Amino acid sequence: MIKIALYQMHIIWEDKEANYLQLENKLRELKDKKTELLLLPEMSFTGFSMNTDVTKESHMETVSKMAEYAKQYHIAIGFGWVKDCGEKAENHYSIVNENGEVLSDYAKIHPFSYSGEDKKFQGGGRIGHFKLKGIPFSSFICYDLRFPEIFQIASKEAHVILVPANWPEKRRGHWRCLLQARAIENQVYIIGVNCVGNIGGVDYSGDSCVIDPNGEILMESSRQDGVLEYELTDDVNEFRTMFQVKRDRREELYCTLL
Repeated sequence: MIKIALYQMHIIWEDKEANYLQLENKLRELKDKKTELLLLPEMSFTGFSMNTDVTKESHMETVSKMAEYAKQYHIAIGFGWVKDCGEKAENHYSIVNENGEVLSDYAKIHPFSYSGEDKKFQGGGRIGHFKLKGIPFSSFICYDLRFPEIFQIASKEAHVILVPANWPEKRRGHWRCLLQARAIENQVYIIGVNCVGNIGGVDYSGDSCVIDPNGEILMESSRQDGVLEYELTDDVNEFRTMFQVKRDRREELYCTLL
């Protein structure tokens, strides 16, 4: 079992210091609640900005900052940041444990070309895995949610898949539908953590949630800044034993149909 908190942030546009302060205030509130993992949205401290000259980092400053917070408040933290890769940047989501050690550093595989993200960001090339409290996790970022193949690959190991996002309110129907679909077809827990409010001129409705391997929404919050807390028990193997979708997949055949 692991006690998880989802911080549905109203991100202050392109202001890392102000957002660090917002986070630290939440960490103080959680200090006595024995929360073990706090999850933030995509690009947690800038919002979904294409202004990479302002947001990108060459020396992992945000990772270092989160490592300090993790050690100070004895909590693992998942957070988004922008990595300087030269001509382009990368959209990252990292997990540091309560000792400040980096457990996972994932680069978004699919830049969101509809908004021009691909012009400023290069796509990552690998799927990351990590464990907390013995539970296997993976993470993707926002637009990755529309590509089911990577979820099938990740769920060979992962029992919980994180989807941090800056997902606009105008496509909130897709958000919920796709999160539930990814949970059902992969028989995993899906945790979606989104931002909320008007950020950089775009409206976000939040809709952060925890979904079980049967597609049931166990917890959800919309249209308000705040923290959702959930105690997750890893019963994924029970779901998969009871209803053996994974066993019935024919991946060798699928490869011949391309």
